[in-house]
Amino acid sequence: MNYLDADQPLRQTSGKCKLVVVQDQLQECPYLADTTARMPLRLPVGDVTPQITDELLAMGYRRSGDFVYRTQCPTCSECKPTRVPVATFKLTSSMRRVLKRGDRELTHKWGPPQIDQERVAMFNQHRLHRNLGSGEPVDEYSYGAFLNDTCCDTLELSVYRDQKLVSVSVIDVGENSISAVYTHFDPKESRYSLGTYGILKQAQWAAQTNRQFVYLGMYVADNSHLNYKARFGPQQRLCDGQWTDFEV
Repeated sequence: MNYLDADQPLRQTSGKCKLVVVQDQLQECPYLADTTARMPLRLPVGDVTPQITDELLAMGYRRSGDFVYRTQCPTCSECKPTRVPVATFKLTSSMRRVLKRGDRELTHKWGPPQIDQERVAMFNQHRLHRNLGSGEPVDEYSYGAFLNDTCCDTLELSVYRDQKLVSVSVIDVGENSISAVYTHFDPKESRYSLGTYGILKQAQWAAQTNRQFVYLGMYVADNSHLNYKARFGPQQRLCDGQWTDFEV
């Protein structure tokens, strides 16, 4: 059964862009068992400027490849888009330890997203170790379609230990915000808490470039892969169309 919305215009300050629904159907929820989900997939048509990226993020959208989506589930509202205001973000003592060790023993660089066998192999190892996805490995084409094909400005944060790639974070960049799209890392390097380290380096970069928010994606209290986001705060979650403050 399809639930097709009308094309959705955006309130941008410059340029022209609208969202066109390309797929909309009920499905099994990827986050909660025994739950029906609805996440219409929309294609931005027009120039997705940094200002429009900010607007999409503020509306609760996430990017997957060239498309954007947000949850519109019929009976559930547990998915809460989450963002951290950079100016008020507070490091915990454990975060300071992660940052200190990572900065001492690792190196990192920012650049355009890349696709190669090393990244794809690490992506598959990460998902297998964390029981994510169907268990079927992805190839370079699928990896690129998920992360590197993009409708907006996108960067990659790559992290190395002794010149060996150990973590990759893909980040969408708006004028006033950034969005943590996906991080994958070498499971053998878990002592560096690379998921946390990646978010902390993104928060640093956002502060250095005078951006207001770091968007962390969906928070779901009963999903162990998503509820870790509650540790980063103070934060805001989109509840009933309003960004609401949460302390941690």
